[in-house]
Amino acid sequence: MAEKKPVTRKKAVKPAKVEEKPAAPAKPKVTEARAVAYDVRLTPRKARMVIDLVRGKDLNVALGILANVNRSASPAVSKVIKSAAANAINNFAMEESKLYIHTIYANDGLKMKRFMPRAKGSSSGIIKRTCHIYVTIKSR
Repeated sequence: MAEKKPVTRKKAVKPAKVEEKPAAPAKPKVTEARAVAYDVRLTPRKARMVIDLVRGKDLNVALGILANVNRSASPAVSKVIKSAAANAINNFAMEESKLYIHTIYANDGLKMKRFMPRAKGSSSGIIKRTCHIYVTIKSR
């Protein structure tokens, strides 16, 4: 008969003591929220006419102004402001009644270049402008 080898068992290794790291300092409370709309099919000049009406106003006052302004840029600007307000309320738990428009501006976006046929077989260029609308909302 063959001899049986004794079974050797490994000793259980105790886990090393884990040193607790000091808690990270609390993050500062967020006081502003942003929203951006890129390549809106409006000329920046037309967008700025509407934007200048609501800069610095309370949120509800600004949305009321935009609802009553008869300009093509009003729906686009209103949509970006509502998006920034939703970011402030849902992501950063700000109070809706205290929100105001801190910063709002429109920059040039892409320029689409097109051609329009003209008399005697010629053509002339058309530039279709777009804009980027930036909004920052803060809490008072």
